[in-house]
Amino acid sequence: MLPKLIKYILKETPQSQEVEISGWVRTKRDMKNLIFVEINDGSCFSGIQCTFDRSIGMDRETEAALSALTTGASVKIKGLLVSSPAGGQAVEVAACELRIFGEAPAENKHGKTPELDIQAYPLQKKRHSLEFLREIAHLRPRTNTFGAVARLRSRLAFAIHKFFQERDFHYLHTPVITAGDCEGAGAMFQVTTLDHAAVKQFAGGSVDYSKDFFGKKTYLTVSGQLEAETYAMALSRVYTFGPTFRAENSNTARHLAEFWMVEPEVAFAELKDNMALAEDFLKYIFKTALEECSQELEFFDAHIENGIIKSLLHIANTKFAHITYTDAVMELEKAAAADRGLFEFQPRWGNDLHSEHERFLTEKIAGGPVIVTDYPKGIKAFYMKQNDDNKTVRAMDVLVPRLGEIIGGSQREDNLEKLIWRLKDMGMRTEDYQWYLDLRRYGSVPHSGFGLGFERLIQYISGMANIRDVIPYPRAVGQAEF
Repeated sequence: MLPKLIKYILKETPQSQEVEISGWVRTKRDMKNLIFVEINDGSCFSGIQCTFDRSIGMDRETEAALSALTTGASVKIKGLLVSSPAGGQAVEVAACELRIFGEAPAENKHGKTPELDIQAYPLQKKRHSLEFLREIAHLRPRTNTFGAVARLRSRLAFAIHKFFQERDFHYLHTPVITAGDCEGAGAMFQVTTLDHAAVKQFAGGSVDYSKDFFGKKTYLTVSGQLEAETYAMALSRVYTFGPTFRAENSNTARHLAEFWMVEPEVAFAELKDNMALAEDFLKYIFKTALEECSQELEFFDAHIENGIIKSLLHIANTKFAHITYTDAVMELEKAAAADRGLFEFQPRWGNDLHSEHERFLTEKIAGGPVIVTDYPKGIKAFYMKQNDDNKTVRAMDVLVPRLGEIIGGSQREDNLEKLIWRLKDMGMRTEDYQWYLDLRRYGSVPHSGFGLGFERLIQYISGMANIRDVIPYPRAVGQAEF
């Protein structure tokens, strides 16, 4: 039988019932006859205090274990659940028995051989910088900050599935290895089994990819969207939620080489339907975080970024504003003319919006979340449906205060001729997309979808400044440890 988790023990009514606590030591305080040990098992933000009283006697094994006990050690403690006289906690354990599973020495420990040497446990009771914790990513989940991030991430991943399943979407597993570039940007990781040393010998020649594992050039996927569209054309509503990869040489706090994407695709849905779905989705996720991760959010609000809870409540209860890209640029140009130093990048029609522009739109123009639509086709992907003006496409970006873009999506081009023309115009090989074009040849319908980076969502809700701190093991330029 699995041990009872601390989050459930903390909710019990104390009646001096016997309990067993398993977890890791957060703190140990020795005060005359009393020894206070706080244990946390990761099931919730709070730990539970276990009090050992020397005055009532303890067996030798427990006394010896207490003497050897240090922060980070894994233990099992038996005792009685009683009301706590201390403030901030309703119950504690009047402990009588202690067993140490694994030590975590506070000082360097030498073994019989160098391989058995153990360095001092690096997570002592003090504040550690996030940069330092990134170097020990295998241990950082034991801290308050990263335990909270992990629980938030887990709960919201479940909420994403719940949202779509409740609305009759089918969960689709799209391939990680692909031969096509969904975004047309070319920033892709190539997958090959060819011997690189042997390939170098063909100086001035070309590589014969027919000899490669898949018989052609293949890559790690940048998006599951194109494959999801094929199933939307059969099942009406589908969504993907899985890892994606971008080989962008961008070493910033907002970019990862490997991240998770949520991508719904809906048949018989136009841009207005897509906007409504995106708004419902974000509000559902934010409300879930507020209701079911309250302890974690209170910690983030107090220690990471003040105002997180107020911001999420505002978005969850606010109707999203709508504005076209053209009107948004006019508002930005008007503001820039009034204050020449307002923006680092001057807004111009035809250029993409920068983060500073997006934040200005949400915080100064709309006073809340806003959906910008109908972007110039020259700055958007080939698959977006062209408007009748032949200048813009039915794209949408959902912008939120503090961040800017959190969701990007569009109505997809369902006209075969226009899609072929767009591929050629962007210099892409139509022969590589014949299977995708078949969706427009056979039973084509209006359809729409969007993408949301899961790590960007967790970063926004938690207030964590660096996206590498909201994924267990970050992959970025020059970083593939663990």
